[in-house]
Amino acid sequence: MTWNKAAISAVRQQLSTTGIDPMVTRRSVLAAAAQPACVAALATAPLAMPYAASAQAPTLASDQAPGFYRYKVGAVEVTAINDGFAMRSLDGFIPNAPAGELKKAMEDAFLPTDTLPLTFTSVVLRIGGRTVLVDTGFADNGPPTTGRWMTNFRTAGFDPATVDDIVISHFHPDHIGGIRRKDGTAVFPKAQVHVPEAEWAFWTDDARMAKAPDGWKPTFAATRRVFGPMTGEVKRFAAGEEVVPSLTAVAAPGHTPGHTAFMLGSGSARQLIMGDTANHPALFVRNPGWSAVFDMDAEKACETRVKMLDLAAAERLQVSFYHAPFPAAGHILKGADGYRFVPIQWSPVV
Repeated sequence: MTWNKAAISAVRQQLSTTGIDPMVTRRSVLAAAAQPACVAALATAPLAMPYAASAQAPTLASDQAPGFYRYKVGAVEVTAINDGFAMRSLDGFIPNAPAGELKKAMEDAFLPTDTLPLTFTSVVLRIGGRTVLVDTGFADNGPPTTGRWMTNFRTAGFDPATVDDIVISHFHPDHIGGIRRKDGTAVFPKAQVHVPEAEWAFWTDDARMAKAPDGWKPTFAATRRVFGPMTGEVKRFAAGEEVVPSLTAVAAPGHTPGHTAFMLGSGSARQLIMGDTANHPALFVRNPGWSAVFDMDAEKACETRVKMLDLAAAERLQVSFYHAPFPAAGHILKGADGYRFVPIQWSPVV
């Protein structure tokens, strides 16, 4: 068929009889023409999915592609490993975000306006012959829609028995839970575990635990469950220290007292591994002054977020976030209207 004005007008006329908006564009008609049955399908398709239906308890598909993605930072091979997701109610999630602005931010990101699909993605680094994990996911200690990390890790060709180092950003259960299963067994038997010294000092303090508000108690408990059997073997590091070759600790407090980001450097290439400095980019990169309920020191968390976003934008660093949409890596663009997260382009080439 020749897609001239008369042909497009005929399609619009046909669509108008079905109740579908006839003001389609030439481009959309051309796209629809790729399949002969498209117009017929449009005539019977529902125009909108009621949100109540999409808000039902999610189930994990058994036939999705594995959740891993490889890319390079200089000579270092980085593999993003996804651990699944959890639906987080937006009620009270960002206490200092005006309700109308939060709803608009979610709409602008084409996300539900009452719940946030919170994803969990850590990275595996191949530095020379060394396998280094930065955070570990939940293992079998999280919500039912998580726990995909080990399957994706193995499918990516890794073996937990050969992991050399585990570097932890902070002690929230979704970051340290993967070190030890619910039954107490260690997941990575030969790995050296490295943790921020400020984080260790806070969460291993029994006096603080005794006075902790309810929201902090799961982290105190997870700290003892995960690290208790190997307290003497855990190495602590300070901000500014090269934890393992090519990976340097960057202080990023506020989310937790010792929350740490990492600068991965190889040759002239660098990536800022930001952990939980910014939660979902559609909310916290676009609105760095907002603070999630998880941020223990909201003011400090916002200050750190702005500092990190400025650094990433000014130096055109590649960044990765633990809770960004998979594969959770990209760049930060700063403009007149604030910051924006630009995801990396998918590539079959590593």
